[in-house]
Amino acid sequence: MRIIGIDPGTAIVGYGIIDFNKEESKLITSGSIQTEKGKPDSTRLYEIHQDLKLIIKKYEPKVASVEKLFFFKNQKTVISVAQSRGVILSVLEGEKIEIFEYTPMEIKLAITGYGRATKTQVAEMVKKMIKYEKFPKLDDTADAIAAAICHNINYGVINV
Repeated sequence: MRIIGIDPGTAIVGYGIIDFNKEESKLITSGSIQTEKGKPDSTRLYEIHQDLKLIIKKYEPKVASVEKLFFFKNQKTVISVAQSRGVILSVLEGEKIEIFEYTPMEIKLAITGYGRATKTQVAEMVKKMIKYEKFPKLDDTADAIAAAICHNINYGVINV
């Protein structure tokens, strides 16, 4: 099964696409959709919409695992991330991709066994769980890959 994991944001949307089957789990691609800070929100959200559609068309994931908003200290940030999530969910729905959502704590728990694990601990476990040629440097991309693995673990496609 091909799963796209998504870590929503406005400046950076991380994504990771993984093939899971009985023999192995393999990272197909990962990256980020990055928007320019000075542009209007509408422009940035449209860029996310268009880029995500292209990624989906190219890699044809069957399922999406999207990180939920859980808690934000900065009210200004939470609104823009919520808008980005709305665009992402709309694109996924329009492309007929089944959507599953997980909080950061649920993802950390699935990956490390501890819901309050650090980003470094999560990234280290992700590196052990999948085959990849070059592990991404951006936290947003690693978080997206973790979201895909979390869904796989919760739905038992294979044991990673």
